[in-house]
Amino acid sequence: MYIGGKKDLNLLDQYTIETLGLPGTVLMENAGTAVASTLLEHYEDVEGKILVLAGAGNNGGDGFVIARKLSDHGLNVELCLLVSESKIKGDALVHYNVYRKRQLPFLQLTEENLNELRKKINHSTIIVDAMLGTGSYGNLREPYRSVIQMVNQSTAFVLSVDIPSGLQADDGHVEEFAIKADQTVTFVLPKVGFFLQEGPNYVGDWKVVNISVPTTLVKQLNLSLPKLITSADVFAQMPKRPANGHKGTFGHGLVIGGSKQYVGAPIYSAKAAFHTGIGLITLAVPECNYPLSAVQLPESLFLPLNEQNGHLSSTALNEMELSKYKAIAFGPGIGRFDDGEALVRGLFNELDGQPVIIDADGLYFLKNQMQLVKDYEGPVIITPHPGEMATLLDTTVKNVETNRLAIAKQLAEKYNVYVLLKGHRSIIATPEGNTWINPFGHDALGKGGSGDVLTGVILSLLCQGANAEQALVCATFLHARAAELQAEDLSHYGVTPNDIIEGMPQILNKLF
Repeated sequence: MYIGGKKDLNLLDQYTIETLGLPGTVLMENAGTAVASTLLEHYEDVEGKILVLAGAGNNGGDGFVIARKLSDHGLNVELCLLVSESKIKGDALVHYNVYRKRQLPFLQLTEENLNELRKKINHSTIIVDAMLGTGSYGNLREPYRSVIQMVNQSTAFVLSVDIPSGLQADDGHVEEFAIKADQTVTFVLPKVGFFLQEGPNYVGDWKVVNISVPTTLVKQLNLSLPKLITSADVFAQMPKRPANGHKGTFGHGLVIGGSKQYVGAPIYSAKAAFHTGIGLITLAVPECNYPLSAVQLPESLFLPLNEQNGHLSSTALNEMELSKYKAIAFGPGIGRFDDGEALVRGLFNELDGQPVIIDADGLYFLKNQMQLVKDYEGPVIITPHPGEMATLLDTTVKNVETNRLAIAKQLAEKYNVYVLLKGHRSIIATPEGNTWINPFGHDALGKGGSGDVLTGVILSLLCQGANAEQALVCATFLHARAAELQAEDLSHYGVTPNDIIEGMPQILNKLF
């Protein structure tokens, strides 16, 4: 599923109106009808008051249609226009005139009746936010600023039309206030801002409705849009398992990591790989970790490596035979130590073109050696969280979080690397310019070790034959959905990395 920003949606609308010949008034009628139908699905017998708050633009025009349609179904609905009717233009004016000629319930907001509106908001069962839409930007002006605060303080169910008013469609930024919707009914495509910065905190449950703007225009107009990961994408891209497959069929992976301080991280990666279908896995850990690791994961093969002060020595990977491993993960639990950069150079010197994942403090050692990634003949995947990304780029976490999509895309293309920028709504960017956003996952993933689990799933899927992009798409989905599933029973507080690992087979069962 594609997702778009303000300019992208404007292009699709414009092409539909000017080239396909479908008038804007028809699109607006379709949009309002679709939102009204969504409400009627759940609230057809509602006895309470429905208040539609409308601005002067196209979003307000949708609101005029919604109020008319709900009134036609006999519901107790009132339209409130927040601006002077002289500001209404174009298609919106057509639908405003229809509503007014019908003599349906109407309130024109003025400075004198602001308290009246406050009372209506406080006594409404449902509030429809059709105030600003995707066209808003910058600081909120009055009366929108005050009305949005009133709505957010009310107990009504709030449905936003296309996008919550005050939320930026392109980047999810909220300048000061935005409507905190219980549900957002959006048109044509989900908006990029639903998934970035503050967006997930404002959109509530969202759904996309068809208003006769064909989504096939994305390819026809050669638009380069991010994609939203869906279960259908994962089903299509997951490596399929032949019934006569054996452990060699499903690949042999290598995890290089661990230190005296961080024993568990590579174990989480290996366990996650086993629970998602890998054939064989070898754990390459410091010699001091070997006894503890072997007890916890007897199904794994082990490769104890030379150590120095509880960390892998800088020459631990020199002259290793890595060609027998189908894919390699480097970094879980490796810690920071002197000569770590030399260890990374040793890794790239011994690789044989197979996919490699660089995670955790492996990224810290990679910071000054990104040319190794760019020059490597095989696919390289990096999996930074915002702090690690900020370190890689010599910038701040705030800058990373403000520009997540652009930063991931630029880094992927500059260094020919696959980027998984983790966080709430993780982002995938490929060297070819493809971008994905994972809409799943929540705070249950906010535990040490969760990232190590994700690395293990990526490794597993690479070893089973997925390419780098497919492995990232499927792994981020499985990881996030497993956490969501386990939180249903264990609470958001109680989910551990092992719980996530044990939840992934259940997600795979549902998927297939």
